[in-house]
Amino acid sequence: MQFEESINVLGETLEACGTDPVTGFYRDGCCNTGPDDVGSHTVCAVVTEDFLAFSKARGNELSTPRPEFGFPGLKAGDSWCLCAARWQEAFEAGCAPRVRLRATHQAALDKCALADLKVHGTDLS
Repeated sequence: MQFEESINVLGETLEACGTDPVTGFYRDGCCNTGPDDVGSHTVCAVVTEDFLAFSKARGNELSTPRPEFGFPGLKAGDSWCLCAARWQEAFEAGCAPRVRLRATHQAALDKCALADLKVHGTDLS
């Protein structure tokens, strides 16, 4: 695996997003990305029922377990590395989930504005 530099949107070292369930394109618990991650799974979000319904309506059903892919299915409150473009789409539709900025990879800024991510940030004091 070749990762892009593991820096978050705040310019700090990328923190883990989630291990229960284990998230990340590389299933390493972090929103690391690299050349083979064409979906840019870089936004660490705390998913909600509204977002899960939105994603399902857009053709990406995240609630149903898919054991053949090692995917347990998500429920509200789970932290998950989302595709930056999908988070942006949900933001524009008014149903973006909260974001853990310290665990969101800087590559998310290619699709999402930092100001928008910060409005939905859960970890700024």
